[in-house]
Amino acid sequence: MAHYAFLDNNNVVTEVITGRNEDEIVDGISDWEEAYGNFRGQRCVRTSYHGNIRKQYAGIGYSYNESADVFVCPQPFPSWTLDTSFDWQPPVPYPSSGNYLWDEEGQEWKEYPSS
Repeated sequence: MAHYAFLDNNNVVTEVITGRNEDEIVDGISDWEEAYGNFRGQRCVRTSYHGNIRKQYAGIGYSYNESADVFVCPQPFPSWTLDTSFDWQPPVPYPSSGNYLWDEEGQEWKEYPSS
């Protein structure tokens, strides 16, 4: 079972479907990215539920970076920056212990009690 992400004109994921495995040939069709894309009139790119290809499983709102061939999750906060591994990083590192939530207004991690 394979998964495919449909992209809009800005390479943002609009939908993810389950489809044919890449090695399946049905009625002469073997390129499922192309077949699904042609059917929908939208670019289609395979994604991996286990993160085996394209860094991580695509979700609605994720973007596809074509030059790096990876899916990137949406920016969690305006102050966070994308690193060279295509992971969002806060301006202040996450504390080494405890439970924290990012406070965008204060630009800091705020501890919250664990249940």
